[in-house]
Amino acid sequence: MQSMRGVIIPAVLVITMGAAPVFAQAPAAGQQPAPKPAQPATQAPTTPAPGTQPAPATAQPTPPLPFPEGAKIAYVMLPVIAQGSSEGRAASARIEDLQKKKQAELQDKNKQLQAAQQKLNASGTVLNDTARSGLEKDIERMQREIQFAQQNAQAEVQDLTQELQEQFRQKLMPIIQTIGKERGLQVIFSGNDAGIIWADPGLDLTQEVIKRLDAAKPAAK
Repeated sequence: MQSMRGVIIPAVLVITMGAAPVFAQAPAAGQQPAPKPAQPATQAPTTPAPGTQPAPATAQPTPPLPFPEGAKIAYVMLPVIAQGSSEGRAASARIEDLQKKKQAELQDKNKQLQAAQQKLNASGTVLNDTARSGLEKDIERMQREIQFAQQNAQAEVQDLTQELQEQFRQKLMPIIQTIGKERGLQVIFSGNDAGIIWADPGLDLTQEVIKRLDAAKPAAK
């Protein structure tokens, strides 16, 4: 098996980043403000791996069936490996932690923006033109900073996702190749994207791969 499409780390890798938030435009100087409240950018920034599909929720894995004697092909369920292995769960937790951190930062910035907008709305004619203009500029600056922060957060999550996926692939592929050689197999399919309609359940090497992956090295905390 020379390549592996669709290797995923579960849960947090299959959430998508929402569209950039729509923010109120500050009114021109001397006009009554009528800004629309900013929509908080509270969606955690995430990126799904290309070509992947989330694995359905599964119960406790059943013991693998005997491998058919003389079989030359087999398959593995990559999302199940990611969800069921210590490495996959640890990687998922790291990405989720980063998402929560970035989400909290965006929420704080949005609160500051909303407070400034409320101050502008409530000021009426109290503020002179200079003060009003300064507050409007502050709001515009906050809007730009929030949009930049959201884009930057998404990029950070994407980078971490790609890094962990590559680490996961590098640990997983040698195990799959070793099992293939030990059993004298010619092909190992990815059961999630190979278009398999039916196969002998004994050909499923998923649990054996998880067992060896967990035994190879403890998952990093």
